[in-house]
Amino acid sequence: MDESPRFYFGAMSPYSWLAAERIGELLPEARWRGVLAGAVFKANGRTSWGLTDGRARRIADCEARARARGIGPIRWPDPWPTSDLHVARAMAFAEAEGALERYALCAMRLAFLEGADLSTLAAVLEAARRVDLDAVAVERALGEPAIKDALRATTDEALALGVFGVPTVAVAGELFWGDDRLPEAAGRARAGSGRAES
Repeated sequence: MDESPRFYFGAMSPYSWLAAERIGELLPEARWRGVLAGAVFKANGRTSWGLTDGRARRIADCEARARARGIGPIRWPDPWPTSDLHVARAMAFAEAEGALERYALCAMRLAFLEGADLSTLAAVLEAARRVDLDAVAVERALGEPAIKDALRATTDEALALGVFGVPTVAVAGELFWGDDRLPEAAGRARAGSGRAES
């Protein structure tokens, strides 16, 4: 397996979006790995915090982080969270087309800056159109066995490493879970490559 840093994320996760907005600056060599977050949660006996009593506190935290970084205000999809199956499969297709980073970031911005529900086909295809992916091909791919298998493989890869939530960055066998640990992951990658910290 490629030993470069890997960025495991889910398109329905606001913390994944917050990390995605700055990973290109902090850890540009990271390989993006879009997973089916619902499957990661299920495999670990967990659920999205958006469905727990901590929802209001976490929403406030996400909004504060977005404001501090000048990328808000967040416009939450209604309802949220919902199923990430369609968008996760679309990300698998985008990866095969060499467009995962562009597609995933566009989809997450569509969700958290425009309030689009990524469980809907309309939102998934709108993100595709915005990054010049063939929306007809994306829609067709959602049901293709090869795309389903690719998504399953990426999700299984994350689980095999011990990923239990998103976003998680894997660096040299070490996992850094959470948007707030992205700088730490970047520092670990620099130390591992022999580059001085800036």
